[in-house]
Amino acid sequence: MVDVLTKEQRRKCMSNIRSKNTRPEILVRKYLFSQGIRFRVNVKKLPGTPDIVLRKYRTVIFVNGCFWHGHEGCKYYVLPKTNTEFWKEKIEKNKERDLKERMQLRTMGWHVILLWECQLKSKVRDQNLKGLLYTLNKIVLENYNAKHID
Repeated sequence: MVDVLTKEQRRKCMSNIRSKNTRPEILVRKYLFSQGIRFRVNVKKLPGTPDIVLRKYRTVIFVNGCFWHGHEGCKYYVLPKTNTEFWKEKIEKNKERDLKERMQLRTMGWHVILLWECQLKSKVRDQNLKGLLYTLNKIVLENYNAKHID
């Protein structure tokens, strides 16, 4: 199958894809801020440069694009019909790197939360953001109990 875009159109399209400050990341950040949760973004000192870092809770949040990070079983993760081998290899490397970075963070004592782009689509966004808040509250409670119960 031939690409429907010219090389110049494809280059322009691909160059507009951002790795920071994506719409899904901004949605999560606005939600957390509205809930009174303060954070840092893209902390380079941590493995994987997490999208959102909650130092107080020793928690990081990655907001992954379904295509770029190979979200298995997701309708947004479909390999292109052209240059398939290149994309398959690239996404597999991304998945391996992501796993390694999450393991490093856990070894360092950080909680790692992974949100997918599809979890922030309008139909399921509220439910998943409330789930994120619930998870953060559990982490806060665990940390409190670990410090005060012994």
